[in-house]
Amino acid sequence: MSDGRNGKRRGLMILGAAAVAGMIAGTVAVYVSGSGNGNAPGEDVAAVDCSGALATGERIAPLTTGEVAAFRVADKPDPVRDLVFKTPDGEDTDLSAFAGKTVLLNLWATWCVPCREEMPALDRLQGALGGNDFQVVAVNVDVKNPERAQAFLDEIGVSQLAFYSDPSMAIFNAMKKRGLAFGLPSTILVDGKGCRIGGVEGPAEWDSEEAKALIEAAVAAG
Repeated sequence: MSDGRNGKRRGLMILGAAAVAGMIAGTVAVYVSGSGNGNAPGEDVAAVDCSGALATGERIAPLTTGEVAAFRVADKPDPVRDLVFKTPDGEDTDLSAFAGKTVLLNLWATWCVPCREEMPALDRLQGALGGNDFQVVAVNVDVKNPERAQAFLDEIGVSQLAFYSDPSMAIFNAMKKRGLAFGLPSTILVDGKGCRIGGVEGPAEWDSEEAKALIEAAVAAG
């Protein structure tokens, strides 16, 4: 009798162990399948073909001189169309909203002196080249009192730039995580597919002849 009871007990223990193992396996499967969520680019972003942006970067590299000598072209495929910020109406948007258009994305803040100094040049650049094929998207990242940023633009006579913002600084943190921003201002040039062509860390004379030639060549490359 004892042998029978022992055998039954061993059988129950084996079944219990198997059940626990199954639960653990199921938990691991759920964890792994969900680990792709978070700050990483989504599947649709990762699937973007950025070979065109790399080719454009190679084409415009000889133009990175003078006032845009600090411009560095991308050395690997880099889709950035999932970078999120707010429209002038306060609605969430991202770079995919500018599909088909070359974009100069600039991050700035009112407490950043070089940002304040380069803003008029960005405004003039938008006035000179802005249109169906190109746009300057200057995103303010002041975390407090965004009205102060709009007031600053009004004070210096900025009239060509739309007021984009991100008071959470999430766009800066996302770019920093990707190695695209280490301070302000930070600027990247993005093609119509939402792929990074290149960028500049720090200020630049964006309305200079060198900058215009660089951007016009990027726009022409499509």
